[in-house]
Amino acid sequence: MEILALDVGSRRVGIARADSLARLPEPLKTVKTKEAIPQLQAMIKENNVEAIVIGLPRNLSGEDTPQTGWVRNWASRAKAQLDIPLYWQDEALSTKVAETRHRDSKDQHVDALAAVVILQDFLVAAKEARVLV
Repeated sequence: MEILALDVGSRRVGIARADSLARLPEPLKTVKTKEAIPQLQAMIKENNVEAIVIGLPRNLSGEDTPQTGWVRNWASRAKAQLDIPLYWQDEALSTKVAETRHRDSKDQHVDALAAVVILQDFLVAAKEARVLV
């Protein structure tokens, strides 16, 4: 079984995956936001995906930003079309961490690398701390 993580933006969605047993996240791809839900539906069916983790953007104080509202709205639409659990994961600085860790990864888009950071954070968090969308 697989877990997917998403770094959702208004133009692109970075996607990462991890096997639920091995728990080693890897970047998959970056897709256009308008194409993300149909692609996720296909991935769920083809890869036995058990859950999706969505990065929740907030400022460094933990407060919502205009982007937070946009992502929450996107996640609500996705939830209505995907038949698996969706979880939130704070994505504070995930893009910066991805850029720093993977400076030499020219073959991977930073959005997919940020999704890796989001998934790593989710996998190490206590199960009781996980928040459903």
